[in-house]
This record gives sequence, structure tokens and C-alpha cells, in this order.
Amino acid sequence: MPIFELDAIDCRIVAALQTDGRLTNLALADRVGLSPSPCLRRVKRLERDGYIAGYRAILQRNRLGLGLTVFVGVRIGAHANVEAEAFLDAVVAMAEVVACHLVSGETDYLVEVVVPDLDHYQRFLVGKLLALPIVREVRSSIAIQTHKAGAPLPLDHLAQPARSAEKQASALRKKEVMPAKRRVAYGKEPRNVGTKGRPLAP
Repeated sequence: MPIFELDAIDCRIVAALQTDGRLTNLALADRVGLSPSPCLRRVKRLERDGYIAGYRAILQRNRLGLGLTVFVGVRIGAHANVEAEAFLDAVVAMAEVVACHLVSGETDYLVEVVVPDLDHYQRFLVGKLLALPIVREVRSSIAIQTHKAGAPLPLDHLAQPARSAEKQASALRKKEVMPAKRRVAYGKEPRNVGTKGRPLAP
């Protein structure tokens, strides 16, 4: 769905909710400048149209004993649709995989894996990933420190189209209510007139 279907208020709603998904409808409406009922209708529409995919808590990996993050470049042996789809279905279903991207370059997929330690990663690598017959090569890069992860999406690119559309709508509303300076009688064409009201010569 085109992004220009989001107006300025929609942009404020999605920005507020991705920062704090626990906002009540009343608090959200106050933050974006709406009354509660139209605010709730907008949120429901954004959910229905797929702009908001869901709500969940962000957990701290280290506090939960998941201290090892590994980025795995995976090279597959075949690129036929059936084999590639079977590989993706298997990888996406693995609980240790938190992200999987089709990429350009020497590898075909970049997989982000989160596990407690190296022993668990070895078991995942040998027992799950390399067990897939289509996998030909893997390259593992261990994250030494994580400085940013799971951050909110950048939404600045939505603001300018929304502001432009809002200005155009405002200008159109002003034009529609502007009183006519001159009325034309039915069935007659307007005449060219001079500064003193006299008809101009053709």
C-alpha cells in the first residue's frame, strides 16, 4: 500500500506506538491531538491495512541468558524455487533464528542467531543448519558487543509527503469556501471589462 495514504496524524500514531506499544487509547489520542473514538478507528485501520503488524515486549537477551549473537552467511547449493522455499521454511521455523535476509554478494542468506553460548551454537549449527541438504557453506561472525538492536524504525521520510498532502488539502478547502468576486448570469459569457467597468474593445 502506498505510503502517501498515511496522513500526518497517522504518522504520529505509528511513531508513538512503536516507541511505546502499551499506550492506552486515551493517552495516544491526547498525544496525537484527537478525541478517543476517531483515534481508535485510525489505529484499527492501521492494523487492518498492515502498517502495524503486532505488539510485543522487547526482552533483554543477556538477562535471559542469551549472551551469544552470531551472524551466519549461508550459501545454498541450488536456487530452484522449491528447494529455496523448503530451506526458508526450515530456517524461519528455528527458534534460535531471530532474522533471515536474502542478500547479495558471496553468500545467499544472512541469518541472525541468538543462543546462550558457543556449545549451544555448535549444536544448532551441526544439528540444524548444516543438516539441511541444500546448505553448501556457512560463515559465522560472532558479535563481540551489541550497541544497538531492535531500535524503532526511522519514519522521517513519511513526514514530508504527509505535510505536503495536508497543505494541499488545506489550500483546496480555502479555495472551496472563497466567495466569488463576480457572478455570471445563466446563459451568458463573462465580458472583458476595464478598470472602470467599461467593456474592452475586442
